[in-house]
Amino acid sequence: MITQSVAEIVRQHVKLTVEGIDRMYLNVYVPGLQYEGGIVRFFREHRGQPLPSAALMSPMTRGFVAALEDFVARHDIPVVQFEKGQRKDTVMAEHLRRFARDEGVVFVGKAQENTPVFRTERRRSPKTGQPYPWIVRRSAMVNNYYIYAVDRDFGPFFLKFCSYFPFNAKLCLNGHEYAKRQLAQEGIAFEALDNGILKCADRKRLQTICNGLSAAKIDALLRKWLRLLPHPFTAADRKAGYRYDVSILQAEFSTTQVLDRPVHGRLFFEQVIRENLDLGRPEEIKLIFNRRIPRGTRMRFCTRVVTHGVTPSLNVYYKNARIKQYHKENRALRTETTINNTYDFGIGKRLHNLPKLREIGFAANRRLLEIERLSHDCIVAEATFQSINGPVAAGRQRASGLRFADPRTHQLLQALILFRQIAQGFRCDDLRRHLAALSGRAPDQISQGAITYQLRRLRLHGFVERLPKSFRYRVTEFGLRAALFFTRAYNRLLRPASAAALPGISTVANPLKRAFANVDAQLTKWINHAQLAA
Repeated sequence: MITQSVAEIVRQHVKLTVEGIDRMYLNVYVPGLQYEGGIVRFFREHRGQPLPSAALMSPMTRGFVAALEDFVARHDIPVVQFEKGQRKDTVMAEHLRRFARDEGVVFVGKAQENTPVFRTERRRSPKTGQPYPWIVRRSAMVNNYYIYAVDRDFGPFFLKFCSYFPFNAKLCLNGHEYAKRQLAQEGIAFEALDNGILKCADRKRLQTICNGLSAAKIDALLRKWLRLLPHPFTAADRKAGYRYDVSILQAEFSTTQVLDRPVHGRLFFEQVIRENLDLGRPEEIKLIFNRRIPRGTRMRFCTRVVTHGVTPSLNVYYKNARIKQYHKENRALRTETTINNTYDFGIGKRLHNLPKLREIGFAANRRLLEIERLSHDCIVAEATFQSINGPVAAGRQRASGLRFADPRTHQLLQALILFRQIAQGFRCDDLRRHLAALSGRAPDQISQGAITYQLRRLRLHGFVERLPKSFRYRVTEFGLRAALFFTRAYNRLLRPASAAALPGISTVANPLKRAFANVDAQLTKWINHAQLAA
């Protein structure tokens, strides 16, 4: 069977293609305060404290927390105490609906989380036996403050601060929200998806905006809000070089392809999954990510199909990276590469490496679409099937659909198969006689009006065509194939299989009947077990 790449098929059905950064989760930290020696140097050399210890960190923690609480009180900002298991995005969505300003802090969330911190450990000198404090890295349950805000240029984002020294933070933003804000500012009409763009009046400008989301702009977003919010470090600390830097914890690079026939998009994607379950093999991974995989490697290779509700997604893994593909909101095919560790691709974590990661992520999306294969264009196939079954109109003429498994439709299609063999075509009387024989009626019981209507149905659906300057009709190639498929699928597959599978119809034991009986027994067993457990 000749196959096509998904990229080739999708290209014929796409109204809009957008490549853009999706979510980014960034680490915000002071480089010199991430190890024990740097902490000692900060207090001893910069702040002039001869004995660095956790006792010197506590006043800084209290001061930062007090400044945050004062900021919240002065600006009348809601405070939310997050509960365990509570979805923070849901809370943000609720508050965002009530937020009317173009820019500002929406609310501040507070949660206790296990976080790496520095503590003082009491040790003794092996020579003198005298105790002395020693800075060590530990993890502890401390308060983290989630500052959910809206930026004029970037839209919704959040900045999470650990309340304990050295006040590491996390910045989370969304490239699609950035694109929406830029389009709105430039007055370009668009229709949004939940996390993307569905329609845009200027497609080229949209792609240019997505390409323009750079490391410099992200860094400027952080610096802007560090100026607006209470800062954990003093101006003297920052002047001495203790300034925040940014590294990439997670970056998602998405390719969104909006389909011209969204109603059939889910069928298309399910076909993609069905025919591409081997994408996780090493030889395919090597092509998708353009990486050399040494022989004998113990890396885990797999393809996973995950269903969230009723939406399936195809997941392919390479080390800590993942490509996820799914049908987004029943409108678009979304392919996104998520890089969780930049070292998997021999690239550093600092934010200035974003251009290299962008190239890797989008290239992986494109290669996946080129490698994925399909045996047929199921978007066209489904549309054709539904058009045959549905009503049709041509100008002022209308006709009902040729419904699959309808007895009268099948009689009509069986007659067409016979007429295909007649070189000079067939006439109304020929169709009347065959329909009468197939339906067990006399020819005179079928009126001329009924025959005329059936011929109109067949002609408008493309099953027959009228021969020039005559009252004869000829069965088209499309009509023959559709008639053969519909009648044979029903007579040789659906009807016998229904007799074998459904209870109370077939008395003869067969493999299909035994398989369904086994499924029914297992389901009954599970139901009884669940009732006992309840």
